[in-house]
Amino acid sequence: MRILIRYFFRGVRLVLSPILLASEKLSTPTAVARSPEAQADVDEACTQLALYQFQSCPFCIKVRKEIARLGLKIELRDARNDPAHRQALETGGGRIKVPCLRIASEDGHDEWLYESHAINAWLHHRFGDAQHQAA
Repeated sequence: MRILIRYFFRGVRLVLSPILLASEKLSTPTAVARSPEAQADVDEACTQLALYQFQSCPFCIKVRKEIARLGLKIELRDARNDPAHRQALETGGGRIKVPCLRIASEDGHDEWLYESHAINAWLHHRFGDAQHQAA
């Protein structure tokens, strides 16, 4: 019985994945406008971030849309198809759960932030305020 349930959900995922990805492409928001200097500062800050994600995960899509809306250049790491990223997520974050934002600090300590709403709130707090947008 378990195997039937597993194959059922794999089938559902196979059918829904292209629909979710097409929906993401069609509904991705435009990025906020920043001055070139402010965008350069944001781009520099984003080098310390990496998003561990699965391509067709609805919660990962939610985070990628916020990244696009804020005009961020955050490295996306596929934790499903790349064994090295999967291992890094498990070792560093303690579990294989996506989305997960790795926030590297200057002292070498990494913070691992799980849950799409928490990630989006952190991104909005860090990059969405008026100080980063063009005047």
